[in-house]
Amino acid sequence: MKALPWLYLALLSLGYGLALSYGQLGWLALISVGLLLFAAFAVRQQQVPVARWLGHGLFIVLAVALALHWLPGFANGRVINPQRLTDDAVPFAMHLNLDKPLVGFWLLLVCPWIVARRSLRLTVYATALALTLCAALALGGALLLGVITWAPKWPDQAWLWVLNNLLLVTLVEEALFRGYIQGGLSHRFKHLPYGDNLALLLASLLFGMAHAGAGWTWVLLAGLAGVGYGLAYRFGGLGAAIATHLGLNLLHFGLFTYPMLAN
Repeated sequence: MKALPWLYLALLSLGYGLALSYGQLGWLALISVGLLLFAAFAVRQQQVPVARWLGHGLFIVLAVALALHWLPGFANGRVINPQRLTDDAVPFAMHLNLDKPLVGFWLLLVCPWIVARRSLRLTVYATALALTLCAALALGGALLLGVITWAPKWPDQAWLWVLNNLLLVTLVEEALFRGYIQGGLSHRFKHLPYGDNLALLLASLLFGMAHAGAGWTWVLLAGLAGVGYGLAYRFGGLGAAIATHLGLNLLHFGLFTYPMLAN
């Protein structure tokens, strides 16, 4: 069994310890933490293969529940009240979520293979090319579908939005969809013709379906963006996928209607 990356574990403990001391976590959150620890032990042990599969299954269930804020004990404070960032946009609000980041920390601690390290040069090249593709497909598609329009802006809360989007959104989503799902499927499909392509497309499809609550247009647009993120991950590693995702979100936030046009 490989040693845990103790720096990640220390940061996790410090951050959530502070959240508990300030009343942002309830004791019921220990249920989620305990189940994640149990899943981690099952996944990392080598003696019982079936237990590893059960551990991954438990993690997937917990990841969905944490991402959808179904589990108790987390006080996800609102830091941006509902407001229109432009006159023609639907109201936007933002919370600092404490439950969803546990998914990303679990993956970094338990499945360090998701990082898929690449050279800095390759990461930068992959990010630049993938971001160009994502902007053309996702933002171009959103413009054609009438979901957004040109609306340059930089609100007072923009830097808070950037930090939240980097640490609590894109890092977690890319660790899950690209590192864990796409990376795991690529390993499983390595003996199949075009196995890497199939893994990328399946991960992109799942990423699109995760946006089903916003309607079919966002499923389509997120799926297209997911293809770009998947290419960034394949050629530039997890860092490239995170940078591409954050870059596209930043372009959307700063230059176009955010989150979308009001009907």
